[in-house]
Amino acid sequence: MTDLYIDADACPVKAEAERVAVRHGVRMFLVSNGGIRPPAHPLVESIFVPEGPDVADMWIADRARTGDVVVTSDIPLAAKVVAAGALVVKPNGETLTTANIGNALATRDLMADLRSADPFRQGGGRTFSKADRSRFLDALERAMRKAQEAGRSASGGSEAGS
Repeated sequence: MTDLYIDADACPVKAEAERVAVRHGVRMFLVSNGGIRPPAHPLVESIFVPEGPDVADMWIADRARTGDVVVTSDIPLAAKVVAAGALVVKPNGETLTTANIGNALATRDLMADLRSADPFRQGGGRTFSKADRSRFLDALERAMRKAQEAGRSASGGSEAGS
């Protein structure tokens, strides 16, 4: 069975992900260390983890498997769940796979090194746009279909028709 995991702290597409999860009839877990509204739909569950570095990430990484989808901008978390067979969609619609996660990790590390070398460096990423939201919805829809197919294949087709 496909599950949808949302790395919910600072995730700008929680509502969109919920609509997709409900449409596909899959469980969705909003994982955070608090501060998000309780979900209205019974398929959506808030998971509140203790505060601490990477606690939410570890919760997701311990559970995500083949046939699941994870929404996160956290590259190390993405690497862990991709290795476990899950599909990853970033809030901007970019998908992370075994083919590109290595480059994403290397870029993340390079940018961290550049930031630490120049503590006065200002700026960041661009603002989240309607186009990003649209790309996310399209990518999540494709990932959900692919994950559900992978989940059916992994379980020997026993979930067909669900």
